[in-house]
Amino acid sequence: MAHDLIIRNGTIVDGTGVAGYRADVAIDGDRISAIGDLSSATATREIDATGLIVSPGFIDLHTHLDAQVAWDPLMTSSSWHGVTTVLIGNCGVTFAPVAPDDRVFLAEMMESVEDVPRDAILNGLSWDWTTYPEYLDAVQKMRPALNIVGMVGHCAVRYHVMGERSLTDEPPTPEELNRMRDIAEESVAGGAVGFSTSRILLHVVPDGRYVPGTLAPLDEYLAVADGMNAAGGGLFQAVNDFMTKPGFEIELLREMARSCGDVLFSGGAGNSGNSGVEMFGKFLADTNANVGRMTMASQTRPSGSLCGLAQISPVKGQQWKALMALPTLADRVAALKDPVVRAGLVEEGKAKGLWYDANHIYPLGTGPSPDYSETNGRSVAQRAEALGVHPVDFVIDRLIASDGHELFNTWFFNRNVDGLEQVLAMDHVYPGLADTGAHAGQICDADMSTHYLSYWQRDRQLATLPEAVRRLSSMPASVLGLVERGTLRVGQFADVNVFDITRLASAQPTYVNDFPGGAGRLQIGARGYAATIVNGAVVTEQGTNTGERPGRVIREFARS
Repeated sequence: MAHDLIIRNGTIVDGTGVAGYRADVAIDGDRISAIGDLSSATATREIDATGLIVSPGFIDLHTHLDAQVAWDPLMTSSSWHGVTTVLIGNCGVTFAPVAPDDRVFLAEMMESVEDVPRDAILNGLSWDWTTYPEYLDAVQKMRPALNIVGMVGHCAVRYHVMGERSLTDEPPTPEELNRMRDIAEESVAGGAVGFSTSRILLHVVPDGRYVPGTLAPLDEYLAVADGMNAAGGGLFQAVNDFMTKPGFEIELLREMARSCGDVLFSGGAGNSGNSGVEMFGKFLADTNANVGRMTMASQTRPSGSLCGLAQISPVKGQQWKALMALPTLADRVAALKDPVVRAGLVEEGKAKGLWYDANHIYPLGTGPSPDYSETNGRSVAQRAEALGVHPVDFVIDRLIASDGHELFNTWFFNRNVDGLEQVLAMDHVYPGLADTGAHAGQICDADMSTHYLSYWQRDRQLATLPEAVRRLSSMPASVLGLVERGTLRVGQFADVNVFDITRLASAQPTYVNDFPGGAGRLQIGARGYAATIVNGAVVTEQGTNTGERPGRVIREFARS
């Protein structure tokens, strides 16, 4: 029998957590058609996977590619890291539902919250929708390279119903509550996997007010749950205010687990002590055993922002601002080499300090892969002290030595690296709070899958390879309720990775100006991926996009 594609001689790690085994995989159309010894079979195309791992495609549960897919349908950087399905609509910020007069508000809110440029959003999207199902229709027309699953966002829903009052702590009227319920039902019935909300106080609109939904009462969420349940059930996703009102946030998550059955929230190890780690561990175990299904998404490394000469300046001051305003990286490096300019920059830096505590800023180095310093890392402050220089001088010297390319990782989150290891080992934790597509000029964590496999699995042996692959494939597939995806089985959709675990690594983040209008963003490549296949089509080979765009907006889900 002749197949469309055969992947030969690979080690199958099928996503279920069982041990890998040697076999061939055949693909016909968009499905896996055979697994086993296919030495007598032929195919139109073959991939030699000798010495390589063959796994299900990875699923990124936290992205903000809602707009980027319009001008970057290849969905970089995600497509370079084995990702075959992404979840959009996180954190309550979506572009639907929307009235024509509210498009600017939603675009400006996305820029304020997620650092996706307003003008790129307004000019890059067609805006030919009002409802969330119509938005999903528009995304499918964009012919994405990867599969897309969408959630309708609380910010858009509340603003659509309540207008300016949505930005306050004023509760909705009974009529407005019913309208929100109806929109949740309409959205889920029309293909949304669920509903997302933001409650953290860092998320604000341009004038500094909290985004709609931040202060919403519990009965508003329960009305949304009723709407999702009327449409067959949906996922509730949240970023919570555990800093100022942890008791309410825990109650909200438990009530939504009880009311709609599937909850995904963002958490981590914190910056010091293990009280938060212990709290999340007990909370997840108890909720899953006694209330409903709940999953926590966590970053896989300390993260927050990358400073350097790309977009985020190492120092906040007028002379550094003038440096960053120079048109090219080469111009900025030349200015750093000028003794007079440097003296002024150093003086300003010593007066103001680095833009963040130098004890929590770490150089990424200039090697082929970034050094995220989880093990025995040495901060800018420590390195500068060892050399007997000021941290500003140290940073300038590194920037000159790297021709301006080195970036410095600012540890806002997960500075408790030992606690992070404990979090990532918990049963109900998904390793990949990537925020892909958001904070585009500030950070790029789209390589979470690659980092988790190369650092935590291969180098640290935190999990076996089968378990690590399960957490990146069938586990998130189950969270979303994906049908016939997430494992390598005959009859399943052919979302497949072929990679070399011994070579798997992230590349250094680089800055490119490829947004509509020329705005910039960081992107991050990978090594070790021989091929990534989506719905039977090869979308990347050896880390390079093929141009194929077989992705689908997935709109049907299995719900218990």
